Amino acid sequence: MESGPDSSNLNPLERFSDRVDDYVRYRPGYPAELIQFLVAKAGLSAGSVVADVGAGTGIFTRLLLETGAKVFAVEPNDAMRMAAEDWLRPCANFESAPGTAEATGLPDGAVSLITCAQAFHWFDLPGARREFRRILRRDGWCAVIWNTTVVDASEFAIGYERIKEEFGTDFRSVRHEHIAKAGKFDLFFGAGNWERREFENFQSLDLAGLKGRLLSSSYAPKEGQPGHEAMIASLEGLFDRCRKNNAVRMEYKTEVFFGQFA
Repeated sequence: MESGPDSSNLNPLERFSDRVDDYVRYRPGYPAELIQFLVAKAGLSAGSVVADVGAGTGIFTRLLLETGAKVFAVEPNDAMRMAAEDWLRPCANFESAPGTAEATGLPDGAVSLITCAQAFHWFDLPGARREFRRILRRDGWCAVIWNTTVVDASEFAIGYERIKEEFGTDFRSVRHEHIAKAGKFDLFFGAGNWERREFENFQSLDLAGLKGRLLSSSYAPKEGQPGHEAMIASLEGLFDRCRKNNAVRMEYKTEVFFGQFA
């Protein structure tokens, strides 16, 4: 069978174009405590105007809209943006924007809060910092968010991490965990201008859900690509060893890096 494109060679703006269905169905949501945190710390409310940058298929955008805020979903990938539009078009305060983190297309001082869920590691940070400062109001806030798998939570978590490392085409190069350790948030927000919070999160996945969750990742080889069949066989074996009531539990820590710009 002819192999498809190697995700390691794709432009970041194109990496998820052939994974939209799996992304919509199998990516995790976010805990309610995170939204409560943004309400308390950033004043998120029905009067807020938010830019959800790198909004993808709108998973986090939906939670923001449920607060009554007006939300600009900024997403450069056409396929992901159209999926968000199909899902969120009935929401009165939803606005789709075909921009990037470095060029959102929004007016100066347009928003009181910027959120970036599962997207910040794709940004050009100097360009994003300039753009975010431009579109934020003087007292505005920015929240950078990830669902990070807890790799040592269980036999399943350890095995799943090994599968990603063994079969992921460029898994190590696209990991986001090194960003804080590298001091990039000090450069992005300004030293002392940000804080980190963590919330518990999880998914319960049957075998179809587990496969879809892995294949929603840009580094996972798809059907027809080298390593796909071996990867799926390893995943099925892991599921059989670890399942309880025909499901496995994927643990996350939902991290938020939250601050204002110096």
